[in-house]
Amino acid sequence: MQRPLILASTSRYRRELLQRLRLPFDVHAPEVDETPLPGEAPARLAQRLALEKARAVASRFPDAVVIGSDQVADLAGEPLGKPGDHLRATAQLQRMRGQTLIFQTAVAVVCQSGGFAEQDLASVRVIFRDLSDAAIESYLRAEQPYDCAGSAKSEGLGIALLDAIDSDDPTALIGLPLIRTCRMLRAAGVELL
Repeated sequence: MQRPLILASTSRYRRELLQRLRLPFDVHAPEVDETPLPGEAPARLAQRLALEKARAVASRFPDAVVIGSDQVADLAGEPLGKPGDHLRATAQLQRMRGQTLIFQTAVAVVCQSGGFAEQDLASVRVIFRDLSDAAIESYLRAEQPYDCAGSAKSEGLGIALLDAIDSDDPTALIGLPLIRTCRMLRAAGVELL
């Protein structure tokens, strides 16, 4: 009998990505403080939060296989999270124009009663166009990506902000690296096909 599968996230983007696997799953908010620790590098922050999210939900559902994920935009070592509003999104995109960022997307899979815990990190290199203020404003009005790390919503109009994307796990930029997730789910005993 297959263990229940839970996504430890309130992100609609992660939910939509996980639905691609056509597995039944529940969604539970992990209720984890996402504040970076002093001096914490973006990759380390994403990894820590992904594991904390998975463990927080697994502690409530110990027999389930729980997926936690987190994404942090890395601008020259500085973490950029979700802007939350238009003003912060504008400031983020103005700083990002003409720059290369690394979107650090971590995923963790935990099954507490099975003694299983794995995590991985997908780094996506993204080159932003040198955007005008008018282009930034037009994009923000159309997409309102205030719940996206770095204000970048590549699965929508945000693709027009970019010159290039380099990744070995294409769904990582959207918020859940499915290739890595599938590998960890198989290791946790979840039948995918």
